[in-house]
Amino acid sequence: MNEDLRNIVLGVLATGVSASFGWLGRTYFWRRRLHRKQDFFGLPRNSECLLVVNRESGGDSAVHRYDVFALLELCALIKDCGAHSRILPQDQTHQGIGDRTEFCVGGPYSNRRMAAHIATLLPGLTVNIDVEPSEDRGSFLIGADRYRMEAGVAEYVILARLMAGEECRPVFLFCGQRAITNQAATRYLARHYEELARRHRSGSFVLLLKVVNSQAYGPDVVELVADVTRAARTAPEAVPAAT
Repeated sequence: MNEDLRNIVLGVLATGVSASFGWLGRTYFWRRRLHRKQDFFGLPRNSECLLVVNRESGGDSAVHRYDVFALLELCALIKDCGAHSRILPQDQTHQGIGDRTEFCVGGPYSNRRMAAHIATLLPGLTVNIDVEPSEDRGSFLIGADRYRMEAGVAEYVILARLMAGEECRPVFLFCGQRAITNQAATRYLARHYEELARRHRSGSFVLLLKVVNSQAYGPDVVELVADVTRAARTAPEAVPAAT
């Protein structure tokens, strides 16, 4: 074997070894990122999760189109984790929490499952569900702070990841003042889950988000208002009865 041929063979071998290490490195980091995603969402491969769907406000069983878009966002996340989803209407979900990951979409007015979660897991959050028009209709009361909706201009949504115990699967809540805010929250979660996983590890969090000018920007412009975990999970002090 002359020197030129030897150099060619060595070059090919070096290229093959470099490509193999590169492929192994990319595969390792891809798998590590996937495992972190699965851990955050509580969705190991081939596991099953619940998608709890609300009904459109004023309707019997129809689902608002923005809530359908929210479900599509969530289905993409679930598929990426290699898990499977089961979609159930809000009035047909008769089971506890923690056995499997749950994604619950919609406010307590149109989703009784959401109402139960708020009452049980977020006693410091009150959602105004009055039917009659008023300044406080649809507003959030978190601790002592009230957040009112200005339709199409400034609207709020709660994005929460709640753990019932160390070995339990998480419950994700998307509780918005309008349907478009539910989609905004699911999109925010899809874009920021890595940051949220680093910040909150495997614990619970409750975030208050504001959807800005949805009449022009749809669900895309979202601001983080505050981490309200402590206030939302703390029951208000009982007011002593008058004597």
